[in-house]
Order: sequence, then structure tokens, then C-alpha cells
Amino acid sequence: MDRKVIFDSVRTMLGRRMVSSDVASLDLAIDVACGSETKEDDIFQPTRISARGIALIKEFEGCARKRLDGLIEAYPDPGTGSAPWTIGWGATGKGVTPDTVWTQQQCDARLLSDLHRYAADVSDALAGVPTTQAQFDAMVCFHYNTGAIRRATLTRLHCASDYRGSLAEFARWNRAGGRIMKGLVRRRAAEARMYAGT
Repeated sequence: MDRKVIFDSVRTMLGRRMVSSDVASLDLAIDVACGSETKEDDIFQPTRISARGIALIKEFEGCARKRLDGLIEAYPDPGTGSAPWTIGWGATGKGVTPDTVWTQQQCDARLLSDLHRYAADVSDALAGVPTTQAQFDAMVCFHYNTGAIRRATLTRLHCASDYRGSLAEFARWNRAGGRIMKGLVRRRAAEARMYAGT
């Protein structure tokens, strides 16, 4: 597919040049829309999350707090009942406050932008380590939720090719605010299944 036509059209609509994060987000959106993924049993060094990985993140993040007017509002962290405030598909950080309201398009665009960054983090943490697309997707989902890819034992074990040990580590990340959360138990189990290729 000649992506230049798409990029030129988007550039014209924006009325400006695209920055590298725009290009990466649009590349990811095109890949997802076209269903371009790597076979599950291919072992290599993935750099992008697949459509299956994105679906897993969306399943657990949801796009909650949709108002009657169709806009999406921020909500507090389920574990703390306050910060960090979250909006859309699990977006947090600067600019997300109790008063933040976004359109669905803003939520979707932020997800693609964030996934580019989180996938790059995982790719850096696993540099040179044979990894299946399913393992990579599971680890991006984990990192998207925890932000812990660089300090997690599961990463260290994966890099040592101890895949069984890494798989067992997912279940340990089931707490928020010091409490075991049923949603995190379910999420870690789903990530572990994806990591195992099942």
C-alpha cells in the first residue's frame, strides 16, 4: 500500500507538517485498520503492538464515563479513589484532572499516541531478546497499566529466556492502593494467556 497518499491527505487536513509522533500514530492506525500483524509463532523483535494487543487493552481499560452528550469525562483511580485521574482508554498524566472532558476522537487519538510510546519502552527493555508478537503484546498491555516494564522481574526473567518464570510473574501485579483488585487479577490472567500464546 502506498501510504504517501494517506499521509499527504492528513497533512493537508491538519494544515501543517506532521511531527514524528503524528507519523508513528498514523502508521499504527493504518496497520491496525489493515489487519497487518505478525503470525503468533514468529519469534523476532517486535516494535509495534498488534490489533489483538490493542483489543486486550481496550477490553480492560474501557472508555468509561460517557456522558449523555457523547463526551467522555475523567474518573478517579479505582484503587485510590482519587489521583491519578484517568480518561478515555486509560489516559493519565499532565492535563487529566477531575474536570477534563474529551471527545471520543480525542480518546482514540491519545490511545494510539500512548501505545506508540509504551511499545517503544517495551522494545527498548527487550532489545535483542527473541520475543513473539503475543509476548510483546502482553508486555505492552502490562506496561500500559503498570508503567513498570523496566523494573519488573517478569522483564528480567524474559530477557534471561526464562519464559515460564516470566509468565508466573504477571499474577503478582494484582494490587492497587495496597489492595488486591479483581479487575487486575482478571487482567493479569488475560495478559499471561496472551504471553503464553493461548
